[in-house]
Amino acid sequence: MYNKGLYHDWVPKPVQLLLILLLLAVVMPLGGVYTGNISYLVGGTGALSEYFLWANYATTIGMGACMPVVLRMKMRFKVRDKITLILVLLGLLSYVNATTLQPMVIVITALVIGFLKMMVTIELFLPLMAMIGNRGMFYGAFYTFVLMMNQVASYYAVEVSVLYNWQHFYIIVSVLCFVLALIHWIFMHDKYFALKVPLHYIDWLSILLFISSFMFSAYVYSFGKQQDWWNSSKIIKASIGAFISFALLATRQLTLKRPYLSFSIFKRNNVQNGLFMLFWLGMFLGTTTLQNTFAVGVLGYDQLTNARLSILMIPGIILAGITAIFWFKNEKPLKMFIFSGFSAMIGYAMIMYFSMVLEFNYEGWYLPMFLKGYGMCSLFISVWYYTLDKLELDDMLAAIGLVLVWRTFLAVGIFSAIYSWFQYHFQVVAVGDLAVYIDGMTVTPQTLSGNMKLVQLNAIIIASKKIFGYIIIVGLGVLAYVLTHHFGKEWFQYGRFIRMLGGKSVIARRRLRERKKLLEEIKDAAGPAL
Repeated sequence: MYNKGLYHDWVPKPVQLLLILLLLAVVMPLGGVYTGNISYLVGGTGALSEYFLWANYATTIGMGACMPVVLRMKMRFKVRDKITLILVLLGLLSYVNATTLQPMVIVITALVIGFLKMMVTIELFLPLMAMIGNRGMFYGAFYTFVLMMNQVASYYAVEVSVLYNWQHFYIIVSVLCFVLALIHWIFMHDKYFALKVPLHYIDWLSILLFISSFMFSAYVYSFGKQQDWWNSSKIIKASIGAFISFALLATRQLTLKRPYLSFSIFKRNNVQNGLFMLFWLGMFLGTTTLQNTFAVGVLGYDQLTNARLSILMIPGIILAGITAIFWFKNEKPLKMFIFSGFSAMIGYAMIMYFSMVLEFNYEGWYLPMFLKGYGMCSLFISVWYYTLDKLELDDMLAAIGLVLVWRTFLAVGIFSAIYSWFQYHFQVVAVGDLAVYIDGMTVTPQTLSGNMKLVQLNAIIIASKKIFGYIIIVGLGVLAYVLTHHFGKEWFQYGRFIRMLGGKSVIARRRLRERKKLLEEIKDAAGPAL
């Protein structure tokens, strides 16, 4: 017997929705590390912060590695057995993170957590999509909820670390996973989703090559500044390893009957332009490093106060979600919605550029963080929708892992590394420029330390302002691109006009609906994977 739902028939629909939301709230923010409490991890383990940045990237890489095989995993196992086992494993991995002091253990567990959580979340998309119906409206509701939970989890990870220690939050997450495993063992049905399929068609070597190529890249992004980039033999070896691994991965796909990855969708116009926009979205998301440097390094915020800044994005996230739901419900063109998202990001960058001063107060964060929340959520929804629009299921699932890694890891990682390097370079230049005002007449031995600190803080502000200035200039170019891009709209559709004249339009549409009816639910569910 097959059952496309998740729970027994005797479970009321509101209870099913509550269980799905509860599972989403716990599993989606779950990761190997939580960016807010990295400083506590560094203090507790004595390891470099770069290891935990690497672990943060590893979670996304694990999710991307799972995406091409997630449908086969879904059809191979009974939903209750799979969800319960994965929740238990996620709880055990969180407990391992709470008890270890070795940073490499956390990196490895973060990778496995990303792989496992993707298999859980794909199960939740189908029933939610069936409830909402419209794919764009589903994206609006889904991304709003998930991005809100990510900000809340990041904040509470810091608060628990302050009140107790960094291990306690991992213990809490572990207990929640075990409790959810017990609940879902009771309420979930024990039937298959569809026809049982074998696992021996999965090419595990390709998965290993995928992981190794991007883990090497993540090492370069994480340790580049600490290792002095190309002056380090480790960075050079990791770069070569990433290149060779990806070359072997791409070559292997040409020899497989059932390739793990497919590169065919990257020839499509909407995918190319979508990846282009996701790249520039990474430029704005990478400003988190600049924001943290200013908040903690210049303004002197503690980690909890800095974590509260992420909570200030929630109103903007909610507004973006509500706007997206109404936008897609009324079937309006995507252009102006995407334009509003990039405009909000540029507004955030402009406010930060003009507001970066030593006298900046906490209330000054409200507007820029609101704009950042709106821009992030709206672009996640609209650009992701446009990128994966009108793709066949097989092609999409075989390439979505690469698109996911591109959006969440590569684009953000590249710009974070660039900002880190330029901030150091600009800061050195600024210190040299400010040194002309320091001499024996203006700075006495008694005031030397205070003045040197002031010079250093102003150098950080100058460096950050320069970077935000370049971001604004590039962002205006992105806005011009969005305004001039057609977003799939054609002035005259010749083929459709001929079909209408021949009386075949209704038949063609009906055949298309019949062919896509089964595929659409799974495709739409896989599309919003984070």
